[in-house]
Amino acid sequence: MRIFISGPSGVGKSTIISEVLKRNPDIVLSVSYTTRKPRPEEMHGREYYFISPQEFEEMVSKGVFLEWAQVHDHTYGTSLDWVSRYEKEGKHILFDIDVQGVRQARERGFTGSYVFIIPPSIDELAKRLKHRGTENEKSFSLRLKNAREELRCWKMYDYIVVNGVIGQAVKDVQSIIDATRCSRTEMAGRIPWLQEIG
Repeated sequence: MRIFISGPSGVGKSTIISEVLKRNPDIVLSVSYTTRKPRPEEMHGREYYFISPQEFEEMVSKGVFLEWAQVHDHTYGTSLDWVSRYEKEGKHILFDIDVQGVRQARERGFTGSYVFIIPPSIDELAKRLKHRGTENEKSFSLRLKNAREELRCWKMYDYIVVNGVIGQAVKDVQSIIDATRCSRTEMAGRIPWLQEIG
């Protein structure tokens, strides 16, 4: 099972993903490669694989990534080998992925449930970004501009979850995961005799 979750910066996506992972120990979070510097609490190989722009370019040229994108002045990418390794172990994967990555994954025919987390309104999103206190004015303006562009891509997704109240948004995403577990595609892969009877 593959669950792709994305949403604009400040929408609460990371909090939702964290809660969903606590409830679903059989799901692993995809660990992407990035050219940005680690934050103090982040560890190489846990949150991201932190690499140089040169290393990232080499990986792109070798076709290593399922998807990759430039986001807020840094590049991020999901390794095909990483995905393959965990799927061979029978793991379900949750992808924390941006709009550009979703477009590439869709174009490559990468199946799964695509979930878009949106704010109740643009004004509310702006308030949340301000409240975080992690952005200077230039960075805040860039993130808000990018958010507007990302929100225009809502039609690429199978599901849309409004994060007005975090508890309800987590329940909504969990419902999508539960439904995906019971989807025809998932059940056909898990129950061999279904295939046998045609």
